[in-house]
Formats: sequence, C-alpha cells, structure tokens
Amino acid sequence: MILGILKEPSFEKRVSLLPESLAALIKKNVQVWIEPNAGLYAFSPDDEYSKLGGQIKSRDEIIQNANLILSMHGDDLPGSLKSKTIIGVYQPLFQPQLMREWAGKMMTVFSLDMLPRTTRAQSMDVLSSQANIAGYKAVLAAANMLPRYFPMFITAAGSIPPAKVLILGAGVAGLQAIATARRLGAVVEVFDTRPQVKEEVLSLGGKFIEVEGAADASSAGGYAVEQSEGFQQRQKEKIAESIAKADIVITTAQIPGKRAPVLVSKDMVESMKLGSVIIDLAASTGGNTELTENNKTITHEGVAIYGDSSLAASMPVDASKLYGKNVLNFLQLLIDKDGNLILPFEDELVKGSCITHNGEIVNERVRQLVP
Repeated sequence: MILGILKEPSFEKRVSLLPESLAALIKKNVQVWIEPNAGLYAFSPDDEYSKLGGQIKSRDEIIQNANLILSMHGDDLPGSLKSKTIIGVYQPLFQPQLMREWAGKMMTVFSLDMLPRTTRAQSMDVLSSQANIAGYKAVLAAANMLPRYFPMFITAAGSIPPAKVLILGAGVAGLQAIATARRLGAVVEVFDTRPQVKEEVLSLGGKFIEVEGAADASSAGGYAVEQSEGFQQRQKEKIAESIAKADIVITTAQIPGKRAPVLVSKDMVESMKLGSVIIDLAASTGGNTELTENNKTITHEGVAIYGDSSLAASMPVDASKLYGKNVLNFLQLLIDKDGNLILPFEDELVKGSCITHNGEIVNERVRQLVP
C-alpha cells in the first residue's frame, strides 16, 4: 500500500506526519510518499523523510497512485481527486455540501474531528492535542498584546497589581489557558456551563464562577450543549460583571456543528478598560464576541479583539508531532499486519469518523444537513 502525505495550503504550517512517524508504517511494508517541502515549515526537510525510508514524490504522483492520502484541510484538494481514501480534519458539520461532492467522487473520507470522545479514542483525539497548544498560545499572544505586566510586582517605584484574566470555557484549551496564565502570575476567573469542571479549574488555581440552571451536558461526550434563554441571560449578566474588571478575556466556547455562542456583546467590550485584550479561539465558527473577525485583530474603543482558531499552527513542530501521533494511532485501525488498507466499520471509532463511503454520506449527523 502507498500512503501519501500532501503539503498543506500556504496558511498551514503543520504537516500530517513528521519523519519520526515513518518507521512504524514502513515496518508494516507501507510505502510512504511525501510531497516536496511538505514538512518544511515544521522544520522537517525532505532529506529527513528520505533518510528514514520515505520517498519524495510530486503532488500529481501521490494523488494518482496513493491508496491513502493524509491532508489536514479539504479546501486545497484538487477536483480530480476520485476514489481515494483521505484522512484529515474537515469540519464536515460546517461543510456538508463539500461532503456531498466528495461522496459523488466515490471518496472514503475520515474526519478526525468527528471521532467519538471515548476513553479508547483519547490517543487519536486531534481536537484535544491541538486545543492544548491553542490555549497555551492564546495566553502568550495576550501577554504580548497587553500593555501591562501579568504578575504582581512590588518595586521601589511602587506596586503593580497582577493582570486579571477571564476565561470563557474550561475545555482542553481553557484549562491550558488557566495553567499558563497562572504560571505568568495572573489572577484567573473562569466560566463554563458544565459544573463538573469546577474541580479542575480550582486545582489549576482559577476561580470558578457558577451560573445556576445549566443544561445537563453529561451525555454530550465532553462537549458543551446549547442552553436555555433564561440560563444564557443569567450567564451574560455574570460575565458582564467580570468582564468590566478583566484585562484579558480568552474565549473558547464552541458547540459541534453549530455557530459559536455569542457570550461577549458589544456593550461588554465597551465596558472594558482601555488597552484590554480579547483572544477569541472560536473565530472560525463565528466567534464568541459580537465583533470578532476570523484571522484578524480589530480594535474597538481601545480594546483589541484577536480572532484566531488556528493558534496551534503557530507552533508547527510540536503541533505536527502531536497531530501525527494521533493520526498514526488511528492508522493502526486501518492498516493490517501485512500493510494492506482495511476498513473495519464494525469498529465504533472507524465508523464514527467516516463521513463518506461508496458514493454516500454515511455519517448520520452530516447526512441530515444535506438535502
């Protein structure tokens, strides 16, 4: 079997597999073909792949001959791609028409952001591995933009109070943001609709602000769920109290397949101190503020709003390393001991992450979105 690794679009600095991951595949008699400069921005030049048994091939050769193709993004794949198996992170709940197009081309598509969130799937969970980096980088980006110190300083010239950080959402990104902000000496407050994360927030040194009446998210596989209008109103009132005192706000709230909930209104932004910073990690799905623009930094009445859902890509070496580990673990389900491609749909992880197969959209949630 031939496995192909494509170079990502210009905006993406990560690569699906680093050279260190090739050994496990080559040991199974899998040929690994890599597009020239696929790993360049992750500081993995072509000769590193070649030294470890990979073969550098043109993009056209890979697309024509590979049985299995790794490409993180779907918007850069050629229209001529047909009857192939591809693996990446394609956000199918936001791109149902693209999924229908791929189904029409008889492609088998695995989107790793759709993996069931089970204990067994943790080693393949690309959302968590990349969100961890995003939470870390969000705090560092905020620290660079903030015209103040993070920690408290007591000097002969006077005392500097610590920065106040408000984090909306205590998922993987939010928890890493708490830990990083606390290491830098900030005071941290946290909102989340799931009361069960309170203990984790407190263990990291954050203050958990509770809002009564949240919908039960215990059956949502670790994701947030939509809340009632009454709860949302109470939540916004609580957030408004905290946001007026915050120097930095980091928003991470997303709901799979839906627009990101707007938690920060224009009025809330205008209540913040001049020079304050908002980092919105939900920008690609609409953003958690009314004013967020994806991949842009805007300033509204002295408050900087930085919209970026791809902060993990700004650390391409470690981000590629972790993503590649996730992919390699998933590939163990699809490649037998002789190096042949298999599709064991009786496996819940294979079935759950498969979006299209045999000319059809096979994922029920995605199928419901396509007329």
